[in-house]
Amino acid sequence: MQQALVEAAKALDADEVPIGAVIVAGGKVIARAHNLVERLNDVTAHAEMMAFTAAADNLGGKYLKDCTLYVTLEPCVMCAGAAFWTQIPRVVIGATDEKRGFINAGVKLHPTAEIVTGVLEEECSKMIIGYFKSKR
Repeated sequence: MQQALVEAAKALDADEVPIGAVIVAGGKVIARAHNLVERLNDVTAHAEMMAFTAAADNLGGKYLKDCTLYVTLEPCVMCAGAAFWTQIPRVVIGATDEKRGFINAGVKLHPTAEIVTGVLEEECSKMIIGYFKSKR
């Protein structure tokens, strides 16, 4: 999650919503990404989506069956849907998102997926909350 926080800080520096994602396979980081929505003018350029694309490219296939996604904020419904299709077996979440997260929305990941929440939650929450306070 520390590496995902580094990615979130990159997003913050670029005036993007500070969310970072890292995908690990075999104990190695194979993809790292942060939000690029503003830079790319693309509402789908969430950190998770960018990381899924990079990981699939790295592995040479669309399924991320032996991987773990670390993400600083609970994925939205769109990103959860993408996680489902990648068949990623483990998702580790920093801060939960009561308003836009997939858990409260009732969206399920792949049936075998393990979901872990609250990893470095305070650090992840602090970055997001600070960003939105600065915008108001």
